[in-house]
Amino acid sequence: MTYFLVLLLALLIGAVAGLRALSAPAAVAWGGALGWISLDGTWAQWVAHPITVAVLTVLALGELVTDQLPSTPSRRVPMQFGARLATGAFSGAVLATGAVLNPTAWVVIGAIGAALIGAVIGTLGGAEARQKLVAATGGRDLPVALVEDAIAIVGGFAVVALASVI
Repeated sequence: MTYFLVLLLALLIGAVAGLRALSAPAAVAWGGALGWISLDGTWAQWVAHPITVAVLTVLALGELVTDQLPSTPSRRVPMQFGARLATGAFSGAVLATGAVLNPTAWVVIGAIGAALIGAVIGTLGGAEARQKLVAATGGRDLPVALVEDAIAIVGGFAVVALASVI
């Protein structure tokens, strides 16, 4: 896999984290558990452990539920924004580690940077798109939120699956 593709996939997994903070780590964990990315013998091998996969899956599902609540703060507040940056960077690092045979530190660092950019794009772009779509649907947030959930889930798995075939 070329360095450009690693950066592109890291950017995309970061964008997924920008939409839903825990969907990206859950997707890379599932990718490691299913063997789509090879984490064996790396610093990130614990991510593919069944317990880690289960915990991240439960947390991601919980996030999907709590996002529907009116009391959930905006993704633009510092705590939410920071969480999306952190999970995006982590997911980008794990993805680069598992997608590249013997990655150098620079590959992983580059992937972290790309994932951070993707997380910013996903956070701000996702919030703006959701706001405009809710306004266009007469203020109905639930259908838009469910579509965003689906995009985050399918997108996360698509990025990890692409990492396994490219």
